Order: sequence, then structure tokens, then C-alpha cells
Amino acid sequence: MTENPLAPTEDDVARFRLLHDAVVDAVSVALQGKRPIVELATVSLFAGGHVLLEDVPGTGKTTLARAVAAALGGSSRRIQFTPDLLPADVTGTSVFEPGTGQINFRPGPVFTNVLLADEINRAAAKTQSALLEVMAERTVTVDGIGHTVPDPFVVIATQNPIDLDGTYRLPEAQLDRFLVRITLGYPDVEHELAVLRPGSRAGVVEEVPEVTTAETVAAASRQLRHLHVAEPILTYIRAIGAATRADDRLRLGASTRALRGLVAATQVYAAAQGRHFVVPSDVQRLAGPVLAHRLVPTRDALLAGDTTEAVVTDAVGSVEAPRPVPA
Repeated sequence: MTENPLAPTEDDVARFRLLHDAVVDAVSVALQGKRPIVELATVSLFAGGHVLLEDVPGTGKTTLARAVAAALGGSSRRIQFTPDLLPADVTGTSVFEPGTGQINFRPGPVFTNVLLADEINRAAAKTQSALLEVMAERTVTVDGIGHTVPDPFVVIATQNPIDLDGTYRLPEAQLDRFLVRITLGYPDVEHELAVLRPGSRAGVVEEVPEVTTAETVAAASRQLRHLHVAEPILTYIRAIGAATRADDRLRLGASTRALRGLVAATQVYAAAQGRHFVVPSDVQRLAGPVLAHRLVPTRDALLAGDTTEAVVTDAVGSVEAPRPVPA
């Protein structure tokens, strides 16, 4: 097999691992006791993917999103999604300038490096769909003219569980635009007590150091797209996707886009571990966060209490992982 001249070298991977750890350490200043969660969010960002944070209020979703934005540098904007939010409030609109008599485009808050979409499922479907094009294509089309957002561009959205009052379910097409879905959960006893103590600095995003730049993040993302993924690993990922499509508990299995996202995430995760190649355990670690939120269960599965996370776990368990070929 011919080597890819664009593939990162061992030195490149070593430098990225230091960068990845620096970002995780910085974010952990504000979000304590959740390092595995922070690592997963960081992997998604360097993979060029968007992040959906889902949990009940008060568990640190907004803190994580703001801390990541602070650590990555570049520009960041925040939108508080509400039922009366309009699509133009998100993407921008054309405005008539009386002084010049011209119609100019006034960019919305999506024109940033890191967009925090807070409580995204509190906005109506029409406003949620305004994010679809920019999340997928990195462009906004207004009056037939395309406008490109900065690079990198990452949406970090928080979502309350859909059974709470005043929320709208995210459509499958939009869920499919998020590379990973992360649930923070409550902290363990030790860290929750640390947060409760008077004078605790947990959650203070202003103390998160800026450890990199937008240009560095974009360059690392482009380079890691060429990290080596062996053919047996690709076959393994495809087989896991096929297993979800054949599962009777699902109306909709993993799409090809979902599997491509899993490949991209494993490339970054492997580099974060100091490797310039992907191994089966990388796939097993990321399959749930990358695939589960894109699957659609049947009504019978919902009534039986089956979760899409369980379906992914079963799919991974049903496919034999590739083994190293003896030298």
C-alpha cells in the first residue's frame, strides 16, 4: 500500500497530543471531575464535528460549552434559543442602508469560530432548521447569496430532555449533523462536595486559560483527516453500521454519514492517545457517542424500554474486531 504523504508523522502526533491535553486541562479548570467527558468533546472539536450536550438543567452543560470556547481561542458567540427566536436572528439578514441606498448583508451570530446554542430545543423547528445548512456546509445563503463562516466553525448545543415542558424535539436531519452527543450526568461525591464548598472556583469560566488559536485548531483538524485507518478497521466500522440497520428495534440505522463521522472521530482519538493509526478499541470507545443519537427506534422498542445506546453496544458486540496480522 502506498503511504499517504499528507499523513501526520509521529512527531506531528506527539505535538497534537500535547495540544489536546492542554485543551482538556484548561476546560477542566471550570468543569471538574468530568475529564472523560471533556476529552470526548475535545476530540469532536478537532474532528471538525458539532457537539450536542444533553442532560437535565444544572449539570454543567453551558459551563462545558463556554469553557471549550474560552480554551480554543478565536471568536465565540452565544445564542439563547427561545420559542420566539427567528431564523434571521441566527443566520443574519439583508439590511437596507439609507445612507448609501444599498442592501448589505448583516451577519448573524453563526459567523464565529465557536457557537454556543444554549437550550437549542426550546426554539421552534423553523429556527432550528436555520442551523442545518451552516452546520453541514459551513455557509449561509441569504437572498440567493452564499456567505462562508470562519474556519474552524463548531456548534456546541445544549439540550434539555425532550419530555420537559416548552421544548421541541430535534428532527433526525439535525441530530445527524452533530458528531457526538454527550450526557454529563451528576458529579461523584468527592467532586460534588468540592463544588458545594464556599469559595469553590468550579464553573468560573473566566479562569479558563486560552491555550491555542483558531488557526492552530483548523490546521490540526485538516492534518488529522489523513491519519492512517487500515482497511480492516474500515470494514469493522462498516459492519457495525450494517448491524444497526439489521436490528429489528430500529426504524433507522446508522447512515453512511454517521460512519464517516465515526472514522473522523477515531482518527483524532487515536492521535490524542499518541498513535498515528486507529485500533479497534478506538472504534469501540466512540461508537456509542457518535452513532446512538442518530438511530431511530421503533415504537415497540420505546415501549419495551430499549435505548439506542444499548443497540449500538449490541451491534459492536456482534461484530468480531479485526486482529493484528502476525509479522
